[in-house]
Amino acid sequence: MSEPTTSCAAFQRVAKIDPDAVAVRSIGGAQALTWREYADQVRAITAGLAALGIGRGDTVALMMANRVEFYPLEVGAQHTGATSFSVYNTLVPEQLNYVFGNAGNRVVICEAQYVERVRAAGVPIETIVSLDGAPDGTISVEELKALGRSDFDFEASWRAVQPDDIVTLCYTSGTTGNPKGVELTHANVIFDAHAFTSVLPVEFGDRQTSYLPTAHMADRFTALYLQEVFGTQITVVPDRAQLLAALVDTRPTIWGAVPRVWEKFKAALEFAAANEPDETIRAGLQWGLGVARRKAVAQLAGTPIDDELAAEWAKADAAVLSKLRAKLGLDQVKWAMSGAAPIPAETLGFFFGLGVPICEVWGMSEVTCVGSVSAPDDSRLGTVGRLLPGLESTIAEDGEFLVRGPSIMRTYRDEPVKTAEAIDTDGWLHTGDILTQDADGYLRVVDRKKELIINAAGKNMSPANIENAIKAATPLIGSIATIGDRRPFNTALIVIDAETAEPYAAQHGLSDASAATLAADPRVIAEIARGVAAGNTKLSRVEQIKRFTVLPAFWEPGGDEITLTMKLRRKPIAAKYAPDIERLYTADLTPGVHEPVAPAEAATAG
Repeated sequence: MSEPTTSCAAFQRVAKIDPDAVAVRSIGGAQALTWREYADQVRAITAGLAALGIGRGDTVALMMANRVEFYPLEVGAQHTGATSFSVYNTLVPEQLNYVFGNAGNRVVICEAQYVERVRAAGVPIETIVSLDGAPDGTISVEELKALGRSDFDFEASWRAVQPDDIVTLCYTSGTTGNPKGVELTHANVIFDAHAFTSVLPVEFGDRQTSYLPTAHMADRFTALYLQEVFGTQITVVPDRAQLLAALVDTRPTIWGAVPRVWEKFKAALEFAAANEPDETIRAGLQWGLGVARRKAVAQLAGTPIDDELAAEWAKADAAVLSKLRAKLGLDQVKWAMSGAAPIPAETLGFFFGLGVPICEVWGMSEVTCVGSVSAPDDSRLGTVGRLLPGLESTIAEDGEFLVRGPSIMRTYRDEPVKTAEAIDTDGWLHTGDILTQDADGYLRVVDRKKELIINAAGKNMSPANIENAIKAATPLIGSIATIGDRRPFNTALIVIDAETAEPYAAQHGLSDASAATLAADPRVIAEIARGVAAGNTKLSRVEQIKRFTVLPAFWEPGGDEITLTMKLRRKPIAAKYAPDIERLYTADLTPGVHEPVAPAEAATAG
């Protein structure tokens, strides 16, 4: 049997491998779909949408949390030949107006709580399909299924889908202006899935979680599309607060996360080890993590691990580290990865020492998610691996990374000028990223081309590299924006991590966990000053943060400061916080402006 060339054909193949196996489930398994049930629902959804007049060339929008129902709805829309895409649940009516207007969707499938927001967008929508009941003017999912005609030719519908048909639109959450609708075809998805799994294998029945928004290309690729092509089992996580519980419940065999998630796991394990009340257990944890740290240091330095360290690590693994992996639910992982943003080398090293080797990946929506990665036994910490088989790359004179091949997007929807700026006449996608490549083909991400800092002395620096070094030193920091372009030295705007705020306040006897209260608390300032000082030791003198201020606010995804995919909006930040930035560069320290303080200095000062 030839390899499927569309996601529909791929789904039809994997659904027949083991029809009674669970394909999608909730945490704990109270709600679950077998492959047989999943395929039956896809057939019914396809027939219902077809009865509404949806077919090839149409678009269908979905707006919901990560839930079991999403999968047959999304895949059913694909089987009509339509383009199915998700929007972020946090979008306001004005943003929905642009996205729906650009996509041209006639149907929205959403949770009941979003119906009024969809209507407020002001775009004519022919049909709103509502989950969780059907408010006036909408239809329920069951009513959608009931619309299907008994003589609907399901086989003909999905077989008519072509490799060059657009399978999805992924709206990039740009740091300026309206998002661009990346058009990806079935051929793009099929190629990227096979190229990716030639490096990191995926098999039928591999377990995975879906916890990032389904509008995020990382979730669409690693959960939805890998499932359609290879038959993975997905556990849906509707609330990020449930992620750890989901991991322990799922015991994933393949798993990935954005750097911030890995950093939080690292901080949680280190905190638990340091604060274990039983002295004997605490000593054992500290010993095990100490051995892991030595292994990580050797790996990061490129030093071979000698027999003595290998033997000690094996003992530590049996007694301590394996239990810590199980505590995270990562004890059965074949491979793990980190993507969407650079991850601190210390975090990679920590998990390597723990026995969870993380493969760092590089990619973007325009390359159908993943562009480079290496297998765990072939990876080099600090690199994003090598280009996927079938892709080719070159580095422009200014350092910008260019790539071309079968996974490159078709176009930005209705944006011919921006498409021409992104993809040149030779087919090269201008990624906007600065990457370097070594003699063995391993790639390292420097930063976004437009975000490099050039200080007053003409020194080029990567703000992301600086920010990663600082964030890795303390879990209190949620976001940090490095300031230094055309300035004599670097400073930083720092925002406390919203998820860490409440636990920190409780541990330190603070009744108020608001950003304003914490930003003014001397202990918080001292901890952040220590973290900045520790991070500075990883940086060259010219890169180091000389002053910082802690802002009395939490930066929420999709807000003025960061995008829905957690990228800093640097220009809006510079404009919004211009007075705060100017205070960082006054001759004398003003209230709210701080300098990094190493632990020894802090103790002396105390």
